[in-house]
Amino acid sequence: MTRARFITLEGGEGAGKSTQARALAEALRARGLPVLVTREPGGSAGAEAIRALLLQGDAGRWSPRAEALLFAAARADHLEKTILPALAAGEWVICDRFIDSTRAYQGAGGIEDAAILALHGFGAEGLLPDRTFVLDLPVAAGRARAEARDGAAADRFAARGDAFHASVRESFHRIAAAEPDRVRLIDAAQRPDAITAALLAELTPWL
Repeated sequence: MTRARFITLEGGEGAGKSTQARALAEALRARGLPVLVTREPGGSAGAEAIRALLLQGDAGRWSPRAEALLFAAARADHLEKTILPALAAGEWVICDRFIDSTRAYQGAGGIEDAAILALHGFGAEGLLPDRTFVLDLPVAAGRARAEARDGAAADRFAARGDAFHASVRESFHRIAAAEPDRVRLIDAAQRPDAITAALLAELTPWL
């Protein structure tokens, strides 16, 4: 039997992470695999409550340091209540954002990567995905997609300026370059079906 795997989808605003999480799950289920799709922040009752705190309000509601702590708390609950039980039951888990989003977004806010990883070491016992896909899209294209999707309802992070989101994109590129065994950059400007095919191709050795 194929071992359960933990897959995360990362990237900037409008990159198509939620769409690809659903499409990838459908493709894996078609191959007979049990799959759970979840998200961060969120994925458990406690983490969903923290999600509301993080995403609502004005851009300055939380400092980057406070955001990093809240994300770490949400992730700890999400892992304990949702991700780890699913993996133990043999389900593949596909998560829309995980630790690398904290590294990119709060890193863009000035928090050192080592500090974020130290929090992850405590709250999540350092768990990393088996495979992380960074859906890469230029900032302007991602902004246009996000605006078409959300209109005036952008959350605290999506509403930040292009310079912030350019820094986030650069952070994802640095993570991918530093951890090639785990992280794959995927061109998110392709057609959705082409992106899904690229994700599946990367997972072929495990299928």
